[in-house]
Amino acid sequence: MTRPTLTQATGPAHTRILGLGAARGENVVPNDDLVGPIDSSDEWIRQRTGMVTRVRAGADTDVLDLAEQAAREAIANAGLTGADIDAVILATVTYFHQTPSGAAILADRLGATPAAAFDVSAACAGYCYGIGQADALVRAGTARNVLVIGAEKMSEFVDPTDRSISFLLGDGAGAVVVGPSDFPGIGPTVWGSDGSQSQAIRQTHSWLDTRDNGAGWPTLRQEGPSVFKWAVWQMAPVAQKALDAAGVTADQIDAFIPHQANMRIIDQMIKQLKLPENVAVARDIADTGNTSAASVPLATERLFREGQVKSGDLALQIGFGAGLVYAAQVVVLP
Repeated sequence: MTRPTLTQATGPAHTRILGLGAARGENVVPNDDLVGPIDSSDEWIRQRTGMVTRVRAGADTDVLDLAEQAAREAIANAGLTGADIDAVILATVTYFHQTPSGAAILADRLGATPAAAFDVSAACAGYCYGIGQADALVRAGTARNVLVIGAEKMSEFVDPTDRSISFLLGDGAGAVVVGPSDFPGIGPTVWGSDGSQSQAIRQTHSWLDTRDNGAGWPTLRQEGPSVFKWAVWQMAPVAQKALDAAGVTADQIDAFIPHQANMRIIDQMIKQLKLPENVAVARDIADTGNTSAASVPLATERLFREGQVKSGDLALQIGFGAGLVYAAQVVVLP
């Protein structure tokens, strides 16, 4: 019997981001509110991180509430409805259910059923991972419009006495719709991981330890100096690879939107990349904090809100974090 030839889906040659949405925690938390338990000061936090405040959500707001708010805004700004969404990708590490996925519940809330829906666990690189996947899905013909959300309620994993990371963390969500384009709007994704450094940013213990050994609620820790060196010396080359893969140079981009982990990391990456002074640089960490997977889209929204970028501008974005994982791409802003 002759084996039949399978039909394969094909899609448009190009994709772009069609719309952007954002949601931030409603409570502004200044440094002075956190310094007591870590025996620190407002000045110490500002000097080491560039942070003045961070935003955190109230007890009645969960990560899916933040994700839904950002997603609805992104869909509306794309000129679409929930029924137009073919796939939902939710990047998060703070959704408390192993199953069903938060993305499936979001799809139902948004009226996107029967869209494909799945969660991505890639920490602070999750949103950029999602962009890479959405771009591939659309160009493969598997979906036409893909909703990508980075959403976190990081305050659920804060140990107030921890000096390594907890005072950095904030809550929020950012979302975009990726769809067909008549020009290249998303460059190749440069991504990867290094699990040998998995202890550099980690959950203190597993849920099994909580259940079986009375270990209490797990929180987050990081090895600050190691993470700083990794981010500065290894992530700038990744960002450069994304520029090279997209066929553009540093003086051709309009904005640099890195993960909002630390202002000093951002400043060092600018130097490593030799970015011109006219390039707008996202510095949302100063007021919003580190929101992990939500970091890059929230920082993008802020650049728009402050008039530092406009539709059609070219932006280099990169996410990096626990894993250690990373992803970067050059995009045309919606």
